[in-house]
Amino acid sequence: MGGARGSGRGGRRPMRGVMSHRPTISGHNGRNIRRGPPRNPACTSRHVRAHRGVRTEKGADEVSHSAGQDGYSVGQVAGFAGVTVRTLHHYDDIGLLAPSERSHAGHRRYSEADLDRLQQILFYRELGFPLDEVAALLDDPAADPRAHLRRQHELLTARIEKLQKMAAAVEHAMEARKMGINLTPEERFEVFGDKDPEQYAEEAEQRWGGTEAYAESQRRAATYTKEDWKRIQAEVDDWGRRYADVVAAGEQPTGEAAMDLAEEHRQHISRYFFEVPYEMHRCFGEMYVSDERFKAFYDAMRPGLAEHLRDAIEANASRHTS
Repeated sequence: MGGARGSGRGGRRPMRGVMSHRPTISGHNGRNIRRGPPRNPACTSRHVRAHRGVRTEKGADEVSHSAGQDGYSVGQVAGFAGVTVRTLHHYDDIGLLAPSERSHAGHRRYSEADLDRLQQILFYRELGFPLDEVAALLDDPAADPRAHLRRQHELLTARIEKLQKMAAAVEHAMEARKMGINLTPEERFEVFGDKDPEQYAEEAEQRWGGTEAYAESQRRAATYTKEDWKRIQAEVDDWGRRYADVVAAGEQPTGEAAMDLAEEHRQHISRYFFEVPYEMHRCFGEMYVSDERFKAFYDAMRPGLAEHLRDAIEANASRHTS
């Protein structure tokens, strides 16, 4: 992500949490009761470095100390915010963050208001805004701090949702490659959607990887086209609707309707992926209840369907093997 960058080679370091080390300790009433670097000996090395000081542009160590009426030094602020001194100097040079005060020696001193503005700058930079847009946003007289926070929250939420979708797309692409599906990334995402039609084979790999059954599933899957996968998914959806109706009607797992659907379930896997003996199907049934992923998948069709299916699979296996 695009962090704030200063001039020259001293760009902003990756953020470890925006202003996460700002020296504020809150009392029981929510008011700040002390300012300055933490005194706890268990502080992180980053805190220690900030307390000892950082190199200034002149090459000298600028000693950090508690900010009183004179505000915070540039070294302290750099340590708190996870940015370089050069970056803060650049923000000052372009008028984005000019420190409120100067010491008698001419050193920059930052106030609480300056720290608030820096926090807003870093939020927007983390979201990818260029510096000129950040300046325009912060200098807008119609906006207040709460409006900025609300906007940043909305943008971050949208970013999180987008990244989650990207992660899901990558996972689908990985699964498709593993199963030998010869589709474009767009087709893989379209085909799989929110449900994974290869869930049976995926679990088979975990439990029976290296077996002939799993090798057979890969051989078959490698030959399927996009239309094949759509047809398979349509069959799964149709089966799910019919099984949900059985549960809704109060049919018992040992009833003919439920056992017939359990047999259809076994044959579906055998037809498209690998041969499923009844004993293996029993294992699947137990897995559909014990594995949260599968339980959620089946219960989404109808609450309680996962356990109902497990019992129907057991009853169906018994009637065919007894």
